[in-house]
Amino acid sequence: MPISTPTAQLVHQQLLADNELAVADFTHALSLMSAHHIDYADIYCQRSTYESWHLEEGMVKSGSFQIEQGVGVRAVSGEKTAFAYADNLNVQALTDAAQAVRAIGQAGQQRSVGLQTRNLAKPLYGMANPMMSLDAAAKVALLQRVETLAKAADPRIVQVMAGLVCEHELIYLARLDGRIHTDVRPLVRLSVTVIAKQGERREQGSSGGGGRFDLGYFDEAKVKEYVDIAVAQALTNLEARPAPAGSMTVILGNGWPGVLLHEAVGHGLEGDFNRKGTSAFAGRLGERVAAKGVTVVDQGNIAERRGSLNMDDEGNATQRTVLIEDGILCGYLQDETNARLMGVPVTGNGRRENYASAPMPRMTNTYMENGVLNPEEILASVDKGLYAVNFGGGQVDITSGKFVFSASEAWWVENGKLQYPVKGATIIGSGPEVLKHVSMIGNDSRLDSGVGVCGKDGQSVPVGVGQPTLRIDAGLTVGGSQT
Repeated sequence: MPISTPTAQLVHQQLLADNELAVADFTHALSLMSAHHIDYADIYCQRSTYESWHLEEGMVKSGSFQIEQGVGVRAVSGEKTAFAYADNLNVQALTDAAQAVRAIGQAGQQRSVGLQTRNLAKPLYGMANPMMSLDAAAKVALLQRVETLAKAADPRIVQVMAGLVCEHELIYLARLDGRIHTDVRPLVRLSVTVIAKQGERREQGSSGGGGRFDLGYFDEAKVKEYVDIAVAQALTNLEARPAPAGSMTVILGNGWPGVLLHEAVGHGLEGDFNRKGTSAFAGRLGERVAAKGVTVVDQGNIAERRGSLNMDDEGNATQRTVLIEDGILCGYLQDETNARLMGVPVTGNGRRENYASAPMPRMTNTYMENGVLNPEEILASVDKGLYAVNFGGGQVDITSGKFVFSASEAWWVENGKLQYPVKGATIIGSGPEVLKHVSMIGNDSRLDSGVGVCGKDGQSVPVGVGQPTLRIDAGLTVGGSQT
C-alpha cells in the first residue's frame, strides 16, 4: 500500500515500524472483531512525547520528560461500548484487545477487512517536534527572559514563575470500515505568573499562550506581551476594593472570558448529553435559546490553534459547526456513536485524552461571533455594573446549566466609566438563561491566547474559547464581599 504523505510516512516509521507492526496486523485484529455483529470498531495507536520546564526565583525548580505509547481498541454495538487498552504496542496487545472487546456482539461469520490510508486535507499545523526547535540552554534562557522582563516592569513585582510545556503526538487509527488515518500533533504553551507586593498586600497576575507550532513563536515581542499582561493584572489587583454583591448588569470582556460560554453552554450542546436527555438543551432544536444576534460556533479547523485538529480521534475531519445562530439552537456536537444513534451527521468532535480513553463528543475551539458595537459603546451604556475583564476557574452543572465563575480581574462601572478595580467577584447564573439576556454584542470577538484545558468524565483535552465584549442585563448574580 503506498504511503503518500509525509505525515503518514512519519507515523508508519516511528509508530508502526519501530514497534514491528504492519498494516496486516491491524487488518487481522479488525477481522477478529468483525466475526461478531458490531456496529463500529476502531484501533487507536498513539505515541506521546512530553517535556516541561518550570522556573522560579531565577532558577529551574522542576522539569520532566516522558514518552508514552499504547493502543486502545473499541467495539460498539447499539448503545453499548466495549473498550480495552494496553500500554505497550505490539501484535499480541492488538490481538488480545480485539478478542476482549468483540464479546460485546454476538458471534457470526468472520468477514475480511480491507484497510486503505485516507489522506487529510491540507494540514492545519506542521509535524516537526517542537522540543527540537530550541536546545535546553535556550529553553532556560527563554524562561529567564520572562523573569527579567517582569522584574524590570515594576519594583513591586517580587516573585515570578514561568512554565514551558512541549508535546508531540503520533496517531495511527484503523477503522472497521477500512479507513486508516494518521496525524502528527505538536503543542506548546508558555505560562507566566507574577506576584506583586505593596505594603503587606500581595496580589497575583497571570498570562500565557501557545498553540500547535514550535517554540519559535515565543519571540521577544510575544514574551513581553505575556509579561505585560500578567504584571498589569497584578498591579491592578493591588488597588482592588472588595467586590459588590447582588444582581446587576455585567459586561464580559472578549477572548478568554469565553470560558464562561464554553462551560455554561458548550458542554450542554454535546451530543451525548442531549441524546440521553440530561442537558438543559435536549430536544430544543429550532427553539430560541439566546437573544437575537447571538451566534455560537465550534470550529476545529482553524490553523495552528490549541483546540484544532486535522482529524478528530475517530478519523473524521474537523469543521465549523454552528450551534446557535441568531439565538436559535440549530445543532449539537457529535461523535460517531451519538451521531449514529441520533440519526444525524458526525461533526468531527469525537475526542479522547489518549489511547487509554474512549472517545466522546467534545468541544474544539468554541466562540461567539461578532456583533456590530464598539466595546467603548457597551461600557458607556452602563449606569452601574461590573466589568469582568478576565476569569479564573469555574464549574457548571450540565443538567441544570447553573454555573459559578471567579473573576481574576474586574472593575466597578458607574456612569459609563471604569471607577476602580474590585476583588473577590464571582459570577453566578444559568447557561440556558444568561444568553437570553445578552443586550449588546461587541465587534471585537477573538479567541483566547491558547491556554485552555477542558475536563469531562475524567478526561482532559486542549481547547480554545472566545467571544466579543458582551453586556448582560439580567440572569447573572455577582457574589462578593459587599452588599
